[in-house]
Amino acid sequence: MGLLDGLLQSVLGQVMSGGRGGMSGANMPQSANPMLQMVLSMIQQNGGLGGLLQQFEQAGHGQAAQSWVRPGAPNAPINADVLQQVLGSGALSQIAQQFGLSPQAAASQMAQALPGVVDHMTPDGVVPPDHHDQVSQVLAQLQAMKAQRTS
Repeated sequence: MGLLDGLLQSVLGQVMSGGRGGMSGANMPQSANPMLQMVLSMIQQNGGLGGLLQQFEQAGHGQAAQSWVRPGAPNAPINADVLQQVLGSGALSQIAQQFGLSPQAAASQMAQALPGVVDHMTPDGVVPPDHHDQVSQVLAQLQAMKAQRTS
């Protein structure tokens, strides 16, 4: 589960103080899993990494998005308003409803986590050709973890 663990650590590094403190998927705070699932669902619904990065470029936020892809560059932060401008309120409302959040709460959480997730998924500075598969695999792993917790 290397990709899942790395993405969970990336999400936590963006949203919690203490950075990437050596946690594994088994002992990650439970709040990281739904947040990662929400971000990956958003990526998947917007054409994958390439489609999402293109949307940021078209909305005038390409420099921020490219900072997440560039190796060694600090990840430029975004806020909920930028994410709403890029994705549109309809898309955010749909994702928020899927996860039982208000659109503003969903946008805020995704804005915090998205730079780290994109950074982690583009370690070589390019969108990997199998990024759709990676997103699908991690979403499936998160669903399996959720099913295990509820059973």
